[in-house]
Amino acid sequence: MKTGKSLQELAIEIERQNEVKRDYIANTSQMEMRITSVVDGEKEKHVPILAIAGKPDFEINGVAHDQIGDKLGIPARYYDRMMEEQPHLLAENVNTWFQHKPQPRMVRTLDGTARAFLSDRYRRIDNYEIAQAVLPMIAKMEGAKVESCELTERRMYLKVVNDRITTEVAKGDVVQSGILITNSETGQGSVTVMPLVYRLVCKNGMIAADSGKKKYHSGRTNEGDEGYEIYRNETIIQEDKAFIMKLQDIVRATADSVQFERIVSQMKIATEAKITHSDIPAVVELASKNYDLYESEGRGVLEHLIRGNDLSLYGLANAVTRHAQDVHSYDRSTELEMTAWRMLSMTRNEWHKLNAA
Repeated sequence: MKTGKSLQELAIEIERQNEVKRDYIANTSQMEMRITSVVDGEKEKHVPILAIAGKPDFEINGVAHDQIGDKLGIPARYYDRMMEEQPHLLAENVNTWFQHKPQPRMVRTLDGTARAFLSDRYRRIDNYEIAQAVLPMIAKMEGAKVESCELTERRMYLKVVNDRITTEVAKGDVVQSGILITNSETGQGSVTVMPLVYRLVCKNGMIAADSGKKKYHSGRTNEGDEGYEIYRNETIIQEDKAFIMKLQDIVRATADSVQFERIVSQMKIATEAKITHSDIPAVVELASKNYDLYESEGRGVLEHLIRGNDLSLYGLANAVTRHAQDVHSYDRSTELEMTAWRMLSMTRNEWHKLNAA
């Protein structure tokens, strides 16, 4: 499992962000993309910024760029090419579509950066609220501790392991029960609680995403005059209190031993699904294509599979979770931990096709 922040570092950063972040509702007719020049070493770069009438200009991060392009119907590859090669053309395109069909949008900002460009119906369920709800509860759960946590531009992650709920997949191969709690403040996903299995022999985590519970960031239109900062009204605050209570119930339910035993049972079945094809690299290559791994990730998985010397479906899935520790991005690392479970729980027919490649 990839190491992120310490729990103390995470808590400090969540609290800091809660103090300084600001959200605005504005019509796109009140917005403009502008190009500013910055010096990067010895080179001058032209960088897009987002201007909202009566507000400071905001830099735009990758998430917000993706969302602007998506909301305006500009193909991602063309958007990225304009930003790289012709930023003034990008601004002209964006501003034309801002004015062509004006619509209210929520712009979420942090530290002078527009970090999300969302629907005005986006329901703000923030990391601070989630942390306040679940961290005290986890602290009271016997045997539970936060094994890994992180805060990225896209999501907050809390990976919790309980050393009191333990079993063996095979002799000496001990796994522990856990849960993953995620939230995105920038429209990258719902509030989600998923079962997690932690393998002690290599400190890998595998996430059963198909067994998770979700709460989406959607609801009533956010109230507030266009172009002004928005705050929570009393009705939304009460709705959030009810949601937080439900979230706490979901965390308790997801952490139970019944769920854990079902996942471990699937793992034990996978230990018996042997790789019979003589061309192991071809099997890994096909699995990588089927489960959307990058070429470099496929090479890493093959290396860990051979090193682990377990030529089974279980060994293949564990090679994916082991490689998840090597990738730079915590977001991608967590995606690979979910991919490993999808791979491990593939159907018998899918496994036969993989072996016959």
